[in-house]
Amino acid sequence: MSSSVVSPSDIPTLAQLYSSNDIPSPEDKPKYPVDDSLNGRISIWRGDITKLKADMIVNAANSSLLGGGGVDGAIHRAAGPELLDECETLGGAKTGETKVTKGYELPAARIAHTVGPIYSKLNSARSAQQLGSCYQTSLERCNECGGGSIGFSSISTGVYGYPIIDATHIALETTRKFLEKDKSISRVVYVVFSAKDEKVYRSIVPEYFPGSTSSSSTAYTM
Repeated sequence: MSSSVVSPSDIPTLAQLYSSNDIPSPEDKPKYPVDDSLNGRISIWRGDITKLKADMIVNAANSSLLGGGGVDGAIHRAAGPELLDECETLGGAKTGETKVTKGYELPAARIAHTVGPIYSKLNSARSAQQLGSCYQTSLERCNECGGGSIGFSSISTGVYGYPIIDATHIALETTRKFLEKDKSISRVVYVVFSAKDEKVYRSIVPEYFPGSTSSSSTAYTM
């Protein structure tokens, strides 16, 4: 992974990955129709989210919004102490809620702090609703701040225990529905840390953002 600052324009879009055959067609019929314009607004990048020069990055925060472990801690360390000062004025956040701060010493202009659910197998429907709200409200906050590029960490898939495959389906479907109606967001970058997670995203993304070479260009009802 690169240790230098990376702009969304440096990262291939889905449209480019499809054209170079770097992403396969889905095994089943895609859930949504082909839309090349949407494919030009989606990227999957294995790298360090604190190095992404986006208009907004999404931090997988805890309910205090005062920092923690994993990506949350890394973002706070990279942004500097002024981030904590601003977060202390926000009054925390509920699960599924998103609040925005400046990016401070990060290359990103703003940070969306979203509180993901602690996964519950016994209440998976509730967990799914809350995780979907994290992606939805983050996209809404980006739109309210003028749109542009937004980089997502993989919310709740670390110590909060959300299964990466299930979480990826929610992330992609929520984004697809939002971008179909929104024109302000120019690029969504899914930032993954491991090659395993990158493989998951690349295997699932054709269901929601199929390429022109996919076997079907029409949606079907599940």
